[in-house]
Amino acid sequence: MTTDGDDDDAGASLSRLGRLALGLGLALQATEDFRDMEDTVDYAESAGVPAPSVLAPLASGTMVSAGIGIALWRLPRLATGAAATFLSVVTLTMHDFWTKAPDEGRSGERLAFFGNVAMLGGVLIALREAWRR
Repeated sequence: MTTDGDDDDAGASLSRLGRLALGLGLALQATEDFRDMEDTVDYAESAGVPAPSVLAPLASGTMVSAGIGIALWRLPRLATGAAATFLSVVTLTMHDFWTKAPDEGRSGERLAFFGNVAMLGGVLIALREAWRR
């Protein structure tokens, strides 16, 4: 039998674990962009991103920082807000699978789109938690 305090401790532990997993997942995924920044810039350019050689590394760096902020729960409103903004914009503009022909990588874009939607869901839950404190 548990008391309400035990339930709160378990919930807090789950929240910390969830934020750690979400934040590390976001940060580590964004670091992949730095492994081949030339390809990342080319992809951004092909999607019509203005100044892709500036904005692609800036966006990737922002996501690394936001992910670390979420994982460590430092400046959580800023970190979750940055991640939510990034994911909202990138998901709709870069992974627009509905505009692609099947031979243009529609399947990969669809996978990236729904992966981003799932990450955005986690970030929105964390954003709500950040504003409740």
